[in-house]
Amino acid sequence: MAAILRLNYTSVSEFILIGFSTFPHLQLMFFLLVLLMYLFTLLGNLLIMATVWRDRSLHTPMYLFLCALSISEVLYTFAIIPRMLADLLSTNRSISFMACASQMFFSFTPGFTHSFLLTVMGYDRYVAICHPLRYNVLMSPRGCACLVAWSWAGGLVVGLVVTSSIFQLTFCGSNEIHYFGCHVPPLLKLACGNVSTVAMGVGLVCITALLGCGVLILLSYAFIVAAILRIPSAEGRHKAFSTCASHLTVVVVHYGFASVIYLKPKGPQSLEGDTLMGITYTVLTPFLSPIIFSLRNKELKIAMKKTFFSNFYPSSI
Repeated sequence: MAAILRLNYTSVSEFILIGFSTFPHLQLMFFLLVLLMYLFTLLGNLLIMATVWRDRSLHTPMYLFLCALSISEVLYTFAIIPRMLADLLSTNRSISFMACASQMFFSFTPGFTHSFLLTVMGYDRYVAICHPLRYNVLMSPRGCACLVAWSWAGGLVVGLVVTSSIFQLTFCGSNEIHYFGCHVPPLLKLACGNVSTVAMGVGLVCITALLGCGVLILLSYAFIVAAILRIPSAEGRHKAFSTCASHLTVVVVHYGFASVIYLKPKGPQSLEGDTLMGITYTVLTPFLSPIIFSLRNKELKIAMKKTFFSNFYPSSI
């Protein structure tokens, strides 16, 4: 990876993350809150993966994609949150050049894989509702595995393009990153020379990927809604929509917070505001995802009770 990034240690060998410096009296509270949410995120996603793995009735495309989504969330949060927790308790918030590049790559890759997987899940719901008789053909095990593989390949490409573009720049002068992690905008501010071309290219890649996934999901749900409205019975319409509810809720949460981070208008931004928005997207969104899928998916909820809590709730199974 070092050869790809062409790292330059002669100007800046390390960065200092100062995102939490504006909250000196709230750092312990932030630490406890982020730690609890992170542990719950890990537990929720591991429960989902273990439930799908052990319950053969859940060995379907929808739950295969949900497992892949949980893996991407675990990897994404692991790339950022442990370092964030360490910085909240430490006065030394320096991060080496290579560690900063690695953090960006290992957060962008699963982060964009997450978006691609949400798109694939939208397509899965589209096929299930609009083409139910062809579902087993269109969503064969091999086809589903290919969709998951292409999602990870897409995330890997975006991660490599963004990281290599940023870290081929020369950094000089100040090495203070006005954020709690190695994010693109604060790093561009530290680069020497004219970085507008790189900034425009990186922005175009990120926004195109996010908007492209968003448009495909909207198209899927446009066809889904049209198909549901043609169902004659209210019970049938409710049953069809209930299979999409958890996915649609996660999409709204994910793209709602992502739009705040990536599509906000340019202008003077406060360090406090950027840090709080970043924490919301990095910590809260992965925290909510397993809750939404567990609570709004009756089949998964029953499988979890049967797999892990049957001794506590024997009468509910």
